[in-house]
Amino acid sequence: MPNIGETLLASVNDAVSAITLFVPKLLAGTVILLIGIIVGSILKRVVVEVFKALKVEDFLHKYGVPEMREELTWTNILGEIVRWFAIVIFLIPTAEVWGLPRITTALNQVLFYLPNVFVAAVIALIGFVFARLTHDVILASAKGVDPNTAQTAASVARWAVQVFVILAVLSQLGVATDLVRILFTGFVAMLAVAGGIAFGLGGQGAAKDVVEGLRKKLG
Repeated sequence: MPNIGETLLASVNDAVSAITLFVPKLLAGTVILLIGIIVGSILKRVVVEVFKALKVEDFLHKYGVPEMREELTWTNILGEIVRWFAIVIFLIPTAEVWGLPRITTALNQVLFYLPNVFVAAVIALIGFVFARLTHDVILASAKGVDPNTAQTAASVARWAVQVFVILAVLSQLGVATDLVRILFTGFVAMLAVAGGIAFGLGGQGAAKDVVEGLRKKLG
């Protein structure tokens, strides 16, 4: 029968050895993580300052990009994405040092996904600006048309562009790709049918005049 004291002593020695081996890894991983947090904060600050210097927020508000709360501006969103991208990069070696292979695998997936989030945010910004420009261009080019008709056409065009942008953002994020494809096809079909009906109804008079003119010439 084994001695209880020896067994207990062996267990304590094993625990002390495991702790002794893990403490350096814990400290090394913590240092790497802290460096990642610092680097991420610096990169976020750089992005925020560059956007402020370029007055990106003023430009976006001018062209109709939806305004958010002060602490949740587009500049802060993009800066936060950059910060977390840097942190995840440093988290991967941290998890490896700590001996956490499953977390490393998960972090790699997050690392590959974050650029999609950044690109989706950029698509949203550019798309909202383009939607406002489309609205303004249609209003400016429809001076001879009834103001209400011009405003309606400009608003419809703006909403159409915004819907396309939302679908593009969802596709970039990989959210329900098949559903987004179906919605995109349905939206295009709806616009085509609506445009055809509107052109048919609105062009009846012009078509009648053309036919009458041809009859007169042939007669």
